[in-house]
Order: sequence, then C-alpha cells, then structure tokens
Amino acid sequence: MPVITRIEVATAVVPLPQVTGIARRTITNREYTLVRITADDDVTGIGFCYPGHSRANIATLAVRDLLAPVLLGRDADLIEGAWQAMYQEALLHGRVGSVVRGLSALDIALWDRSARAAAMPLHKYLGGHSDEVPAYASGGYYLDGKGVDGLAAELQGYKDLGFSAFKIKVGRVGVEEDRARIAAAREVIGTEGVLMLDANNTWSDLPSAVRALRRWEEFDPYFIEEPFGPDDIENHARLAKATPITVATGEIEAGRWRAKSLLDAEAAVILQCDAAVCGGLSELRKIADLASAYGVSLAPHWFHDLHAPMVGAFPAAIFVEYFVGNDIHNINTLLDRQLDVAGGVIRLHQTPGLGFGFSEEALDRYLVGPWEVVEK
Repeated sequence: MPVITRIEVATAVVPLPQVTGIARRTITNREYTLVRITADDDVTGIGFCYPGHSRANIATLAVRDLLAPVLLGRDADLIEGAWQAMYQEALLHGRVGSVVRGLSALDIALWDRSARAAAMPLHKYLGGHSDEVPAYASGGYYLDGKGVDGLAAELQGYKDLGFSAFKIKVGRVGVEEDRARIAAAREVIGTEGVLMLDANNTWSDLPSAVRALRRWEEFDPYFIEEPFGPDDIENHARLAKATPITVATGEIEAGRWRAKSLLDAEAAVILQCDAAVCGGLSELRKIADLASAYGVSLAPHWFHDLHAPMVGAFPAAIFVEYFVGNDIHNINTLLDRQLDVAGGVIRLHQTPGLGFGFSEEALDRYLVGPWEVVEK
C-alpha cells in the first residue's frame, strides 16, 4: 500500500507577451497552482489548475491548509476515497471556484502518480480507446491592432499546420464587427472547415444572443460556446431551442451534478467540462459517462496537455482544444515536454502518467516564492 507522505504546492505567474482580450475580460498574465504528491514508494505525481488571471494564491492556500492534510497518510491508490474525503472537508468552503480547483489539481496528481507507479501512460491506465485524438486550433483572441486581416492570417497559419477545425472569440465587439471577423474566418478555412465560436459569457439576455446568432448563422458555426453566464442555465436552454447553432458550455462548472442540470435542461449538447476545474480527473470521468448516457459529447476546455489523454480514454470525448505556441496557453512554458501534433491530430505520450513534468528552469523563473511542503 503506497502511503501519501508529502504534498508540495506553489503558485506560478506567467505573463502574456501582449495584453489579450476576450468578451468580458482583459488578460495580462496567467496564474497557476501547481502540486506534487509523493508516496512512500518514492513515486511522485503532478497536477495543476488555473484559478484565474489573479490571486491564484487562494487555491494554493486551499491546497496547503485545507486539502493536503486530508490526504497525508492515505493509500495513494484509493483515489476515489481521497476525492470524497477532500470534497467533504471543502463542503462549507466552496463547492465551486478556487477550493474545487485546488482539489482538482490534487486529484489529477493522484491519478498521475498511480499511472506512473503502474508504468503506464495515463490514457491506457484509464482503459483508453486510442493513441491519437483529434484537435481543433483555438485562437482568434482580440489584440490591439490585430483586426480582421490579422485574424485571417492567424487562421491561415493554423490551416497550414494541417488543422481542419478552428475556434475564434466573439462578443467583445459589436455584432457586425464580429460578423466581419467570422466571414473572414470562414473564407480562410473554406466550406469544409469546422468553425466554432466562443462568446465567453458575453450576453445577459436572450434577444441579444438570438439577434447576434441570426446574423452569423450563414457562416455555419459548429457551436456557440458559453453564450451566457454559467449560472444562467435557462437562457442556455432557450437559446438552444431558438437557433440551429449547437450550444456548448460547462468549462466553469464543477461536479457531475451541475453537468446533469445542464443536460436535464437540454441547455447544451456539447459539454466542455475541465478536469482542472470540475473536480479533477475523477469527476471528469463521471461527467464523460453521464454525457454518453445522455447521448451528448464531451469536448474538454483548455489544457490540451492535460486533456489529450482523457479524450483518448473517454469514448464520449470528441475533440481536444489545442493552442499553437505559448502566447495564450502558457502553461506549456512550465512543462518539460510538449505533445506531438500533426495534421490536426495529437499523438499521445507513451511514457508513464501524464507524460510530462514541470520544467525546473521555468519554475525558477515563474514561481512566486518556494514550494510549500505539507508532510507526515
């Protein structure tokens, strides 16, 4: 029985090279909570989460002071039991948000540690179905001076790399300005390319959303992502009935119960739940099974390094969201190995666990203070 003896947690702040905009937020850096879990067999697993573009230390403190003490002395391979113990301990502090994101990072590290101990790649440890998974190129952010031509050039670059599916941001500018951006995107990717739109909670009322989507329908969007705030399930459901464009959401949701609420309301037919947000791999696995039972799909949000093996393990999962370079998805800066991508297909790591670790050189540069240690 491998016993958990040591848990380390730290905060990393990685600046973006350029101020970047989405519908309702402006981002200058990414902040991450990083964890390492070691058992008495000397096998270590890693995990991480993105608490937000500021104050990631809230999740780091939740790991150090609330959750890590629950794990010490436990059997490292009894991961579901560990999840239940952490969730119960956190119940009054937060069932969503930073506390559950910290829980997610620890749960991911436990799965990584167990797969490493078994000397198996994570997707195979989970009983995976494929060594390769399809990916779409995610981008189209708002940058000063970028304009429609800049967006077109960006998407042409992704197309030249072999991608046939693409996602761009909408909602920060007016409907007609976004329509010009969408039209340019469609012209670049062609009629056969898959075009997805991400609204990042831009609308607060149904008529505004319907008006915008009716202006954009002719460009055949594959889905509209996060049209409303995450708590506005009813408007997601109403929009799904009002437009032929598929509604996708769930990236900010925590727990299988919330995913079930979305499905019961017919508010989304693509769930985008994120293992680093929803409660870890343990919870994402349950959500994937739930999606399969409802006949809908899972397309996990962000973190392609983390989610690629899960898409390779869960039959309900259809896509990995992939970011080219480190400008936006800068967690890559902290990792010591990158995924192999060609023709819009990710080849999964065949080394044990997640297949990567933290780059010590990058940690020296981006950690805010030292690793904090909780040990038995």
